[in-house]
Amino acid sequence: MPPLLLVLVGALGGTALVRWGLREARRINDELERVRTAHMAEARVEPVRRLRRDPKTGVYWAE
Repeated sequence: MPPLLLVLVGALGGTALVRWGLREARRINDELERVRTAHMAEARVEPVRRLRRDPKTGVYWAE
């Protein structure tokens, strides 16, 4: 094969590989974002528990 043709095929293959990688990265980030927002929505339902320190023993306990 002529060298120019090999360079063109390599460039097209590289471009296709980069586009595929970007699409996969976006898909994975979208999925992670959905999981993160779902987890945050669940966390808002539960009340926040605060820890208090017993001054005599120094042990922390939840309210």
